[in-house]
Amino acid sequence: MAELSSADAELCRLASDLLSRSHDPDRHRVAVAARGASGRTYLGLSLLSNRVSICAEPSALANAAMAGETDIESIVAVGMDPDDVPQVINPCGVCRELVPMYAPNVRVIVNDGGDVRPVHVAELLPIPWARARSYA
Repeated sequence: MAELSSADAELCRLASDLLSRSHDPDRHRVAVAARGASGRTYLGLSLLSNRVSICAEPSALANAAMAGETDIESIVAVGMDPDDVPQVINPCGVCRELVPMYAPNVRVIVNDGGDVRPVHVAELLPIPWARARSYA
């Protein structure tokens, strides 16, 4: 089990702070913080609606891309627990597919039964979906 570095603990704090400021069960349920190789941090919020919703992970990755960041080193998602206390949560299935497309070497901070630790993104989706022509 890998321990959180001080930089990863800071990412967790930044995402928790963002969610504490922005949480709205009808609009923003998840906050993300991602750290690029440049050392800069990029934040993202989930955007919820009746017809379509956007997870917080692509929001943060889009912010990084717009800033010219080409290498994301770590990312963490935070949601509210039943007592409205921010806690690290794990990426949904869609984000497990999307994140490695834009950050193939990222370390994702996960909550493994209360053990908050970083894992390589490939551990979250060990046999990813691919189009048939990708195998050629």
